[in-house]
Amino acid sequence: MVSTRTDLAMEAFNSAGGGALPGVEVRHWEENGVQVTEVLVTDNEAARQLGKPKGTYLTLESQLLRERDPDARLAVSAMLAEEIDRLLPEGDGRSSVLVVGLGNRSITPDSLGPGVVDRTLVTRHMLGAEYAALSMKSVCAIAPGVLGVTGIESMELVEALVKALKPRAILCVDSLAARDSRRIGATIQLTDTGIQPGAGVGNHRKPLTEQSVGVPVVSVGMPTVIYAATLARDAFAWLSESDGDEAGHEAALADMEKTLLGSELGEMIVTPREIDSLVQDAAGVIASAVNRALQPSLSDAEIMAMMD
Repeated sequence: MVSTRTDLAMEAFNSAGGGALPGVEVRHWEENGVQVTEVLVTDNEAARQLGKPKGTYLTLESQLLRERDPDARLAVSAMLAEEIDRLLPEGDGRSSVLVVGLGNRSITPDSLGPGVVDRTLVTRHMLGAEYAALSMKSVCAIAPGVLGVTGIESMELVEALVKALKPRAILCVDSLAARDSRRIGATIQLTDTGIQPGAGVGNHRKPLTEQSVGVPVVSVGMPTVIYAATLARDAFAWLSESDGDEAGHEAALADMEKTLLGSELGEMIVTPREIDSLVQDAAGVIASAVNRALQPSLSDAEIMAMMD
């Protein structure tokens, strides 16, 4: 099987053959111009084959996001808000949701998480104040940085906060890696399986999951990078198709990718030159969805006014 090098469950499923796979249920539909794919991984063997934990993976796709289309941004944000609200456990309004923005804000492709935290409406300190709406829900947020900058594992900080704050759930945001370059900046994945910080760039850290911290963990991410070895393989695959002998070259392509993945090129990642605007736009779309999901009593106008 060809290595997928992707954080997206839908791409892992397609790389596994895209057909019937025991223990995996896949649905596709379109809503308001947004392509939606839901992947349900229901048993351990299927999870092993896909390299993804058991759980629900929802992917929202719209190429118009990369074109900064306002209608597409509103449609994706609204749908993402609904799905975040569906996956989060119900609370009494006083127990907090902790938003965790993973990544390094000094490295643009890895700064999505901190960017979302910067625009999240934090209200835990306001509850009970005269100026705070009674219907506001408790939300707190942190961008813990990365081990190489702080000397502290993100999981160490999150575990300490869970013990101190006792949130009803954690909502984490991180940058992801894609298999298909067209999905960079145009796809958002939402899952109830948590996340493994740094997995998108091969820097595996301790996973942030319900099993590791003791509270439900919902994660949101957008692909911002792709492996250079993947692009190289795709380029040679295109050449194979163009000379009409795709089947005859598949074995050679697999050997080539295996060699590339074992070389220095195998660990190199590539990102679009317009990544600055893509990450900034994505942070706005995701933060808007997070705020809508966590503060359902506020109108869109109120949320946008407080985000600016």
